[in-house]
Amino acid sequence: KIETAFAQRSASEARLRRFVADASHELRTPLTSIRGYAELFRRGARSRPDDLEKSMQRIEDESARMGVLVDELLLLARLDQGPKLDREPIDVAQVATDAVADARVVQPDRPIDISIDEPVTVEGDDTRLRQVAANLMSNALEHTPPATPVHVRLRRDGEDAVLEVADEGPGLDEEHAAKVFDRFFRVDPARARENGGAGLGLAIVASIVEAHGGSVSVETAPGAGARFIVRLPVAVRPDAMEPEQAPTEPEEASAEAAEQA
Repeated sequence: KIETAFAQRSASEARLRRFVADASHELRTPLTSIRGYAELFRRGARSRPDDLEKSMQRIEDESARMGVLVDELLLLARLDQGPKLDREPIDVAQVATDAVADARVVQPDRPIDISIDEPVTVEGDDTRLRQVAANLMSNALEHTPPATPVHVRLRRDGEDAVLEVADEGPGLDEEHAAKVFDRFFRVDPARARENGGAGLGLAIVASIVEAHGGSVSVETAPGAGARFIVRLPVAVRPDAMEPEQAPTEPEEASAEAAEQA
């Protein structure tokens, strides 16, 4: 047991060191850009309107990117500590519908469809579950060609609400699929960095879903697109709970006999 505990602690410390190193690297990239454009400004870009506008825009973009990264890192840290989630009935159909509507605004020419087999309610945190849907949609939009169809489906499977976000993109091989929910993982690091992604979106999805007692998985293959499947426990309706049973006749007879005695 001592050896097992020691091994687990060592593995945890190794993950923490890797996490800190990756986070430092991701923060250094936008900071380097900000410093570079600030230096360009100091060396005379302010006297050249075109260079000045470009410098200010790049500084603003990199600052925004760094802000998003910090927010994501703080969220993951809170989730790791044992999240304090709000618990209220959530209409998953509404969450999915809103996520699709937002995606259509971002890419109006992309074919995105949604099918809802039946309304499903779960107990959870509305803000966080909306983030799950938004991150899955963003992943589909960012990592597939612009005209690639995206399909969203909500269904019930026994005691689970199942939300699926599928695309018809290039898909992933088995090695990449196994790491897709790892923090800072990117299939194409250079391309993802240009798009502003730090490889935390799907890691956040996994952490939020697990905090709700659910699970997330991916079905994919090269050339066959990717299907992300979120399972969340369905909320138990108050009227579905078993009513308190009335005393049986023998129990009632025993009580009467005790009173007479």
